[in-house]
Amino acid sequence: MLRIIANPRTPTYVTVFANGRRRYSYWRPIDPATGAGGCYAALPTAECDALYASGRITLGEPVVDPNRTTYRVRTAARVTAAPAARPAVAPERRRVA
Repeated sequence: MLRIIANPRTPTYVTVFANGRRRYSYWRPIDPATGAGGCYAALPTAECDALYASGRITLGEPVVDPNRTTYRVRTAARVTAAPAARPAVAPERRRVA
């Protein structure tokens, strides 16, 4: 799922209907070899909801319609943690024989 959402050539959306139902979908471009595509394809809602709950995807600005609200879905920007400071190490004591 995340690979499809992360691909900028396949715009991904979630539509939230008035009754609360959600539907994730993406634009499937036409495959020149087979001629298939050129339509929206659905993604598994449970898996996409899990990605959203874990913070892996984000929703864009809403487009509101009387019966539904549509959001653009994108991957979340990864926040890299600053490297942890190295703990102070006591100098090594050598035993004198």
